[in-house]
Amino acid sequence: MGNSYAGQLKTTRFEEVLHNSIEASLRSNNLVPRPIFSQLYLEAEQQLSSLEAGSRADNEEEEEEEEEEEGSESNSPPVSYQMKPPPEGCCTTDGFCQAGKDLRLVSISNEHIEVPSGFLLVGAKSPNLPDHLLVCAVDKRFLPDDNGRNALLGFSGNCVGCGKKGFCYFTEFSNHINLKLTTQPKKQKHLKYYLVRNAQGALTKGSVICWKGAEFRGRQSSTSTCSSTLFQLPESSGLSGSTSSEPLPPANPSAPAGTQQTAAAIDHIPSTAAFSSAVYNGKESPKQQLTKNNLSALTRPSVLGTLTNTGPPKKRHKGWSPESPSSTETWNLQPNPQAPNRIKNDGGSLSCLPHSALVGPASSPMVGSGEPVSVPDNLLKICKARPVIFKGHGNFPYLCGNINDVIVSPLLYTCYRNSQSLSRAYEQYGASTIQPISEEMQLLLTVYYLVQLAADQVPLIEDLEQILMRSWRESHLSEIRQYQQAVPQAFPQVPSHITPVTSAQLPWLAGLAASSCNDSVHIIECSYSLAEGLSEMFKLLIEGKLVKTNYVVIICASRNRAIDSCIVITGKYQARVLSESMLSPLDYQKEVNYQLVTGKVETLGSFFSTLCPEGDIDLLLEKFYQENQGHISSSLSASVNKPTAVNGAGTAVCTSYEIERHQIRPFQLAVAQKLLSHICSIADSSTQNLDLGSFEKIDFLICVPPSEVTYQQTLFHLWHSGILLELGLEKEHLTKQRVEQYVMKLDAEAQMKFKVFLQNSMQNPHTLFVLIHDHAHWDLMSAVHSLYPQTELSTGLVDRLLNCREVKEAPNIVTLHVTSFPYALQTQHTHISPYNEIHWPSSYSNGVDLYHENKKYFGLSEFIESTLSGHSIPLLRYDSSFEAMVMALGKRFPRLHSAVIRTFVLIQHYSAAMMAVCGLSQMKNYTSVETLEITQNLINSSRQCPSGHGLMVVLRIPCIPLAAVAYERLYNVRERLALEDNFEIILGNPNSGITIGKHFVEQLKIWQKIEDVDWRPQTYLELEGLPCILIFSGMDPQGESLPRSLRYCDLRLINSSSLVRTTLEQELGLAAYFVSSEIHTEKAVVNDVLESDPEKLSSTDNEDEEIATEGSASEKRSPLKRERSRSHDSASSSLSSKASITAFCTESSPPQALSNSTEETTNNCERQKQKVDKGAQTTISKHLPPVTEQPDMKQNIKSAQVSITSSSSSPFSSSSSSSAPTHNSFILQTSQCSMTKASKQPPIVFLPKLVYDIITSTDSSGLPKSSSLLPYHSVMWASSFRPLMSKMMTCTEQSLYYRQWTVPKPIHMDYNNRNEGRMDTFHPRRLLLSGPPQVCKKNKIGKTGAYLQFLSILSRMLIRLTEVDVYDEEEININIKEESDQYYHQPGGMWPDLETFRKMPFDYTIHDPKYEDASLICSKLQTINSEDRSMSRRQEDTYTCRQTTRMRLSKYAAYNTYHHCEQCHQYMGFNPRYQIYESTLHAFAFSYSMLGEEIQLHFIIPKSKEHHFVFSQPGRQLESMRLPLVTDKSEDYIKSPTFTPTTGRHEHGLFNLYHAMDGASHLHVLVVKEYEMAIYKKYWPNHIMLVLPSIFNSAGVGAAHFLIKELSYHNLELERNRQEELGIKPQDIWPFIVILDDSCVMWNAVEVDCSGDRKSDYTWTERNVSLKQILQHIEATPNVTHYALIGMRKWSSKTNSAEIKEPFSCCHVHDFIMLNVDLTQNVQYNQNRFTCDDVDFNLRVHSAGLLICRFNHFNVMKKQIAVGGQRSFHIKSKVSDTPVSISPAQYICAPDSKHTFLAAPAQLLLEKYLQYHSHRFFPLSLKNYSHPVLSVDCYLNLGPQIAVCYVSSRPHSLNISSSGLTFSGLLLYLCDSFVVASFLKKFHFLKGATLCVICQDRNSLRQTVVRLELEDEWQFRLRDEFQTANAKEDRPLFFLTGRHI
Repeated sequence: MGNSYAGQLKTTRFEEVLHNSIEASLRSNNLVPRPIFSQLYLEAEQQLSSLEAGSRADNEEEEEEEEEEEGSESNSPPVSYQMKPPPEGCCTTDGFCQAGKDLRLVSISNEHIEVPSGFLLVGAKSPNLPDHLLVCAVDKRFLPDDNGRNALLGFSGNCVGCGKKGFCYFTEFSNHINLKLTTQPKKQKHLKYYLVRNAQGALTKGSVICWKGAEFRGRQSSTSTCSSTLFQLPESSGLSGSTSSEPLPPANPSAPAGTQQTAAAIDHIPSTAAFSSAVYNGKESPKQQLTKNNLSALTRPSVLGTLTNTGPPKKRHKGWSPESPSSTETWNLQPNPQAPNRIKNDGGSLSCLPHSALVGPASSPMVGSGEPVSVPDNLLKICKARPVIFKGHGNFPYLCGNINDVIVSPLLYTCYRNSQSLSRAYEQYGASTIQPISEEMQLLLTVYYLVQLAADQVPLIEDLEQILMRSWRESHLSEIRQYQQAVPQAFPQVPSHITPVTSAQLPWLAGLAASSCNDSVHIIECSYSLAEGLSEMFKLLIEGKLVKTNYVVIICASRNRAIDSCIVITGKYQARVLSESMLSPLDYQKEVNYQLVTGKVETLGSFFSTLCPEGDIDLLLEKFYQENQGHISSSLSASVNKPTAVNGAGTAVCTSYEIERHQIRPFQLAVAQKLLSHICSIADSSTQNLDLGSFEKIDFLICVPPSEVTYQQTLFHLWHSGILLELGLEKEHLTKQRVEQYVMKLDAEAQMKFKVFLQNSMQNPHTLFVLIHDHAHWDLMSAVHSLYPQTELSTGLVDRLLNCREVKEAPNIVTLHVTSFPYALQTQHTHISPYNEIHWPSSYSNGVDLYHENKKYFGLSEFIESTLSGHSIPLLRYDSSFEAMVMALGKRFPRLHSAVIRTFVLIQHYSAAMMAVCGLSQMKNYTSVETLEITQNLINSSRQCPSGHGLMVVLRIPCIPLAAVAYERLYNVRERLALEDNFEIILGNPNSGITIGKHFVEQLKIWQKIEDVDWRPQTYLELEGLPCILIFSGMDPQGESLPRSLRYCDLRLINSSSLVRTTLEQELGLAAYFVSSEIHTEKAVVNDVLESDPEKLSSTDNEDEEIATEGSASEKRSPLKRERSRSHDSASSSLSSKASITAFCTESSPPQALSNSTEETTNNCERQKQKVDKGAQTTISKHLPPVTEQPDMKQNIKSAQVSITSSSSSPFSSSSSSSAPTHNSFILQTSQCSMTKASKQPPIVFLPKLVYDIITSTDSSGLPKSSSLLPYHSVMWASSFRPLMSKMMTCTEQSLYYRQWTVPKPIHMDYNNRNEGRMDTFHPRRLLLSGPPQVCKKNKIGKTGAYLQFLSILSRMLIRLTEVDVYDEEEININIKEESDQYYHQPGGMWPDLETFRKMPFDYTIHDPKYEDASLICSKLQTINSEDRSMSRRQEDTYTCRQTTRMRLSKYAAYNTYHHCEQCHQYMGFNPRYQIYESTLHAFAFSYSMLGEEIQLHFIIPKSKEHHFVFSQPGRQLESMRLPLVTDKSEDYIKSPTFTPTTGRHEHGLFNLYHAMDGASHLHVLVVKEYEMAIYKKYWPNHIMLVLPSIFNSAGVGAAHFLIKELSYHNLELERNRQEELGIKPQDIWPFIVILDDSCVMWNAVEVDCSGDRKSDYTWTERNVSLKQILQHIEATPNVTHYALIGMRKWSSKTNSAEIKEPFSCCHVHDFIMLNVDLTQNVQYNQNRFTCDDVDFNLRVHSAGLLICRFNHFNVMKKQIAVGGQRSFHIKSKVSDTPVSISPAQYICAPDSKHTFLAAPAQLLLEKYLQYHSHRFFPLSLKNYSHPVLSVDCYLNLGPQIAVCYVSSRPHSLNISSSGLTFSGLLLYLCDSFVVASFLKKFHFLKGATLCVICQDRNSLRQTVVRLELEDEWQFRLRDEFQTANAKEDRPLFFLTGRHI
């Protein structure tokens, strides 16, 4: 599969996760501690014999083509093969020869290739190109013939690419064609296929080259005791695809004996090759076919003598070392003793052990052989059962005669065959040492298994598989452990000390085992063939001698041949269950329908009539009706008339009927956020499968099964969620018809609605469509392999619609599968990546409530928990009397399906129970206690509530015709008993809506306060509180939710013979419940029932958390060993039921008695401890109302305890009740409402006994047996040799388990989605949400609410993706602005007038709000307001507390790396149609005197951008960057090169200017630090990078600005020189560059309308424009080259008219500047600066007499970016790595002190210190704005409370007049030679003013003091010297302070 060397782990993350997770689960197994899954991931297999055994057929195109090396241990790296290094300069590309010619078949298939005579074209496989064949010409003498023989040793070949001939060594040839092998080159290994020309003349892959000896090199694959068949299969007889459970085709009966033997051996290969789909890295097991062209090869007798090997193994492995004695292995061939009709599996059996068992025949189990056996007539009539015959080993005889009365199954044969297939998991232990389990042992273990089955148990094939698996592992435990230790010794010849069972011993041992079972298992031994045993068995059956026998085992054993066997199920119950389990769901329905239609059930009805001594039940009913007409209705339905009367009187009404408002639950929000996270992960991946940035809105379609109730239920949730209005899909006035557009029933009409959905998706590419497939495990039938197209119109509809090409390929459709049972979507061929699975989160983690949810989930694990001892009445029960009657009737009516019998019995029980409750007490004997309890509580429930609320009973009848019969019968009984107003009977048919009586509709409308006259309930949720029997029909529930009033879930009629995990859990999911846990008193008492262990497998969990689904986290159960209580049937519950009968029949039961006895016995959660302990008292009293002053408080507490303990009433208020008596009566009154109690407790579930046993039985780890069943009908196990599931598996681990160990059947829609170990079969935009099955309880508490919430937050995120937070701050220091009414330009002026602009004064004041914390700059013109400019922000708040506004991105925005759209793919370098952009690195050097050395910069220039540069012709050295002319005018490009300095923002920097530039051509250069070069290049492959020298790695933004400017000026000079040669004047070269901040996101232009009457009247509007428009406008400014700096305003929503009235300003510019590098040649940025370097530069430019112009009609929006930039500099201690907060006061210290040095640049420490602590140096300056600090030649931020005055020491510079100013301090920073003593003496200072001199070192400090004669006016002290807190090697800056004398 692509790895060319042994032992190499595959690299995909999924496989690593799969391997690790299941390995961990296996470590808990004591039998085989070593993991068994390495065969899926390790390319190398460890072979233990010197002759490598087995064969591997190369027969599928996708199959793994390489034979792995037999290297060292699988976990150690292989010894690499050193290939000869290729000649220098030659081509080394895979698929090309060293001459650079293409050899790939796909490339040259149509080319003419010269093939010399005697040569053939063959295909070679390269390990680096697994999907390609390389074409080679090879001399056919060195290739084998058709039989794999006669190939000459050596090699002779030619290269078809370059034509080079005469390669005599394959090693030399493999080097030439660049195979790049890590193992020794071998022609047998790499020359794979002959190449032939097809009809069109194209070269194609032909048959496999059949190399001799391959049969000894393959993997072990035989089920024989030794190793393998002794011949190689040619390609065309190879494995074609078949499933492991299919029978093999029969061998050719007419072929000669030798052919038969050979064919049989081939036929046997599937089982020998480990009959599973996981054999070859997840590939499906193949099936062999014998084809004509190889028959001649196969008919040759295979005559091999004894093969010995006296030398060391060919390849070294851990079992052999050069020092060890040579191992000798002898292989003996024995003649085949079988008669011609007994086809053996080998041409001869291989044996290396004296007592090895022979392998059974591999002829088809479905084809009989030998003499026929006649089935007796009237067998079914005599035996009352149809025997089921399971074929075992050997041949099975033909059956003739009355074959309709027997059923023959190959299931057991398949199980035996699979268990004999030595799993590849154990191949690492050696082929010839560990044998498969023998046939004798298989049969003996089967007998043991049958013996221990109880009379009412049915054998399960899964149980037998695990028994065989365990037995094999235990018998070879010592070998497995031995080979886990790498002991370098020869392998032992005898692998096991267990004496094998011989065929002679088998019958005796089997009989011995069966002797203890009271003839339940009968052994028949026959000497000749199975025919005589079967005949004897039929004879015994007819004679009635097998009445007590359930299983007959027939054994035919002989010393000279393998055993034949079969097992006959003769037990009536077992035979019935097993035969019915073989029916498909459709056949099951057909059979039942047939029996109903043909009237076969009438015999059953007449039999029931004879049971009742009083006569027919119908006669009794009629008699009762006549006698009691008019009387019973008034008494029994009294409660029906209560509600209106009670309400009218204003007395107490039941308050438990809450219409809960729709709210999002915490765990729903968590699931929605996980879904969103997965969507973002898909979008963020490099595969470009989802471009979230291109979508503007969300649309969706919800697909639901064709159940009308589910459809209406989804519409209900959608309507009330408000999601359609939130997404903007619909307007305020929503109609039901509009909502229906978003929900699709998967029925015959679905295709039209789906077609509209697809059309919408194609017409709206900027809308993201979410296709939600709810209840996704329903109908996974393949549209291609539909089994029943003629009957099921909707079969395969999901496949046809959701898997269609349009959905798969649409880039704007995301498919979300939602289900509670995801197992069928988790196979080896699934479309869904394991990374795209979302599992419902756990509510608890280690006892901590994660979501503070007041609803606790009660699911399957909790139901199972309730059956354990220590609980009250269990919630899961079975009805033993019902089961007994069904079993008895099953024997009496063998031809009737058990579903018919069970339904009729249950109808009879319900009918009798209703009659018993109505007074016909004699009918109690004709019903079961359980049914009587259900009926009693149902009929009396409405009488317990003042408003008439009652219970719901769900009666599950899967078969729709039977459900109709039941409905008709129960309806009739109810009418005869005059109960039609007491409770309703509802037939729930999935294909139709709900129909209920008008009387009950009116009741529901009153309860739900509905005034609509035409309202009818459309969902089961709307039936809340209605006393009713809901007959729930349909083969599978289809997502219908049930209301909170559900009390009993009667599942006694579910199809118990169809045992798959999904079906069982789906049926039990009807009863799953969210129990309210709102009151703490309930926890104190009821936690016994609600608490459960962390049963991960059956509950919902998070992939990374342990699950504990508990009702109460406050207490844990004691760790005492729990035992199952007695069987939960009528015997154990009859007492309670009888008590409840008497209590309910008593009309006026007092409240206390009702609490203590009656309810306690009938409701699950009420049967608690009679004694309330002190702890419970304390808990209860804590939550009672504060009425301690009342004398009857104790009485109140006591009564409250009684009622709460017994009835779990609704929460009582702790604030609303004012007196204890009122409070008490409230509790008692609400406790009588049955619906209230039902909503507080999970329902009680009745199951068939068979299902109950499976559900409640657990394995040794506590795993329920149901969890280890086959997960779904349309999937199958990949292998019997699979590990057991673990109870502690999380949902993720379960998913990985099923993904490895299950494969879809051909009828499954994923069958053709073959996953060959690669991840490319996963659909990238498909997700799976799995959550618990649950009852929605009217508040969207489940998955529906979660995915609707997901749609909501996804929509918000898309909107958020189109929005950014931009800084929105007013300009600062407006009040300090010069006070002048003079305006220099007209308000609407487009460009500044140069002469007018020269007259404008420079505004020294900083107005940019980001400098709110900076020092004021004073000028004579300003009137300083001495207000307190205190620090408004702390240091850490500088970025986080700035005011922002959310803005929608315009079409002219700049973007970061997360933006992808079609237009800018090429610009970004991500367009898949183009190759990855190649870049070249160019050095660019220039000298700069101030740095004292040559500066060397590096450009990274993509190929697509090279046209912007000039290169020297010979060596392509970078010469210059092209510059346009001043006179150039074009709308298509921007003249100014744009530079963006950036650090730490490779993902978030806004470098995508494609849209901002409106697609115009422009030159954009990113200026990055050297250490960030690689990451920026990765994210921006098509951008030009300017890489700063490494010395600037720790520098600030000043260094970048400095180098950009100096580089640009140097480039200007180069371009002038270059273009001067072309006759262009130097001054005509464009001198401007743009320096752009990396957070500039959008640009705006202000349009001023001056059309008013007066000149001062004008209006203005602001609109978003492109950066291209602004730059081209500025570039077109008249006399533009006379301006040194041009900038624009920063955007603010609070801009006022005064700020833009003057269109141009002469002031500071920031963030976005156009810099004239020609005019500013002598003005430099300070390369040392970190902050305020732009202010410093602006002041230098102005003092040099240059013009700075700000366009006020343009503004730039800056995005808030939380990472990178200045915050990438972290100041930390140099000594300790632990992050310790260091205050700015610690940034400086005294020289030579022991202060902690800091790891930060000295300049940064200086600037930060002065910003926060400059008042220590300039105490007189603090808030003294009229006496600023004089700052010479630089601007340093001294903090907002100190003002500075900037002066330049340069000659002829422009400075403010300082004649009237007295300064409070002097700051001299790195003074140069222009600063002289006479210059400083011009300025006046206050007495006590302070001086601060800053220099590079202490020596410079002293020289500066002397040179400037500072000691004349300033006083210095030794202690006034400081330095930055840097180590000496970090070159600290030194300070000297002094006081003015």
